[in-house]
Amino acid sequence: MGNDLFVVTVLGKDREGLVAEITGELAAVNVNIIDIEQSVIHGLFSMFMLIDISKATADIDEIKARLYKSSRGLDLNINITPLSEYGEEYDKSEKKIQRITILGKDKPGIVAGISKALFDLNINIERIKMIARGDLLAMEMLADSKGLPLDRLRKVMEKTGNEIGVDVIVQPEDISRFRKRLVLFDMDGTIIDSEIIDELAKAAGVGERVSELTAQGMRGEIDFKESLKKRVAMLKGLSENTLQRIRDEMRLTPGAEELINVLKSMGYKIALISGGFTYFTDALKERLGFDYVYANDLVIKDGKVTGEIRGKIIDSERKAEIMDELAKRENISREDIIAIGDGANDQIMLKNAGLGIAFNAKDVLKKVADGSITKNNLKGLMYCLGISERDLKGDNSGSV
Repeated sequence: MGNDLFVVTVLGKDREGLVAEITGELAAVNVNIIDIEQSVIHGLFSMFMLIDISKATADIDEIKARLYKSSRGLDLNINITPLSEYGEEYDKSEKKIQRITILGKDKPGIVAGISKALFDLNINIERIKMIARGDLLAMEMLADSKGLPLDRLRKVMEKTGNEIGVDVIVQPEDISRFRKRLVLFDMDGTIIDSEIIDELAKAAGVGERVSELTAQGMRGEIDFKESLKKRVAMLKGLSENTLQRIRDEMRLTPGAEELINVLKSMGYKIALISGGFTYFTDALKERLGFDYVYANDLVIKDGKVTGEIRGKIIDSERKAEIMDELAKRENISREDIIAIGDGANDQIMLKNAGLGIAFNAKDVLKKVADGSITKNNLKGLMYCLGISERDLKGDNSGSV
């Protein structure tokens, strides 16, 4: 088969229909395209193909003649070279392709740093694609991890990202290529830039005691249910007017509203699953348009907090149960779900989801997540889902 394989490179000025015309010439003589990569950078069109002529109805000289004739009419530079000249054989073995998404502020050395870390792991980069550039740089790499365990790759990418100052998310390509349909968010420290119960505690004069219990729970050092009961009991007597003030002062995490608007416009269902309180999640549902909202019911009587919670407490196990309930309701699998959170209470949900993202999170959550995103990069989640700048701008044009 080696003598039947050729590499075709195409360069020139971009215009509509280029891919269709070039591949049409190959299809006309039954040439099989084994692999193809095409991109446009600042108006420059480039395409690389690996073709197999073993079942073609024309020999390589006629195929070259057809392509060269076509290139003159399209103002393109086309080169056709036997694969053997590169000293390569076509690898039929099954590859383990991982999709690596890099997010952060643009600066020199990002590509070099990530590629060096992959080289040190003996991992080959198959493709690199710039997704977005501006306030937030987003880049995607496809890499063949071969026999390297995914957990090992994620740890190295996290360490490298921390050193460079970027966020790195690793997903198996065979999973990431499936369209995710439901996104689950935690509230406190994720959608909003605060911990509501800590704000309530400050108003009740028990801020330090409650804040320490919150921090221990976030780190997974104490049982969430017992911790929440103790913290809520300390809020007894707090007025509903204070709750309303804190609710009105809630600040969204930078990028949260834009991210949710984009997800909704792209047809995703979104859910808020919080270990906080419905008094606050209901306001976010109205403001941001969540399809589903789940939280704890803080008991208020005669305008005062009673220090009690009504019903089943939403802890880590309950969040995972809700995720499965929503999957059943939406008739989807766990692989169709993205979950994003910041604390130990989100562990099972992130671990079970098709894509689990730790947001500005503690180490206990990073251990089970597919990747982590820092506070300033929340909207970068959309790029992990394959949403491009062209999608955001509603630009469906292209060279195909």
